[in-house]
Amino acid sequence: MQPGQMAYDRGITVFSPDGRLFQVEYAREAVKKGTTTIGLKFKDGVILVIDRRISSKLVEPDSIEKIFDVDDHIGCATSGLVADARVLVDEARKIAQIHKVNYGENIGVEMLVKRVCDYKQQYTQYDGARPFGTSLLMAGVDEMGTHLFETDPSGALVAYKATCIGSGRPLVMDVLEKEYKDKMSLEAAVKLGLKALVAATEDTPSAESVEIGVIENGKKFRRLTKTEISKIVAKL
Repeated sequence: MQPGQMAYDRGITVFSPDGRLFQVEYAREAVKKGTTTIGLKFKDGVILVIDRRISSKLVEPDSIEKIFDVDDHIGCATSGLVADARVLVDEARKIAQIHKVNYGENIGVEMLVKRVCDYKQQYTQYDGARPFGTSLLMAGVDEMGTHLFETDPSGALVAYKATCIGSGRPLVMDVLEKEYKDKMSLEAAVKLGLKALVAATEDTPSAESVEIGVIENGKKFRRLTKTEISKIVAKL
């Protein structure tokens, strides 16, 4: 890189001559190197499927947390820098609880996602800060229906029927675009999510290497137990 370009490369508040913010793009690269994280809408809710990526047999699998509860009706999964994700999850939880205390009702899923993205955007605008090196898949159910949103380090958000973030995105999206169907059953959605995960990781899924979160209409967000995941994997 030429010396004259270094100012654009290092400064979060400085646009390059072609209109790019390099630090935001580098944050996106951190997400691309993260674990494969998949979200799918089904008939009555949304599932989140994530590869734990256990690097050593000495690691306790339960200590690797990539799926988080935000509120009773909202959950999220992350790819990228997990420490950054924890900060965003804490902020999302705080926003949801403040709304519940002030208005006596659950916050809308889209409203919460926009508030989190506004928070992320601030870190792309001010000197002395850096963008969050993580993307979130936020899933929830409210009176407006079921929702699946993908958030970007820039603060952008997009709603999806099915999507993926992380290192396996191209392979997973190829599987989802070919096989995803509207109003799938929960079991069919989980099987498709695991099939797409296998295509990306080229490894056999197990209860220790996969984490699955589910939010259904009228029920609280929850993670599937190891026993439930094992039964699903056995049917693949």
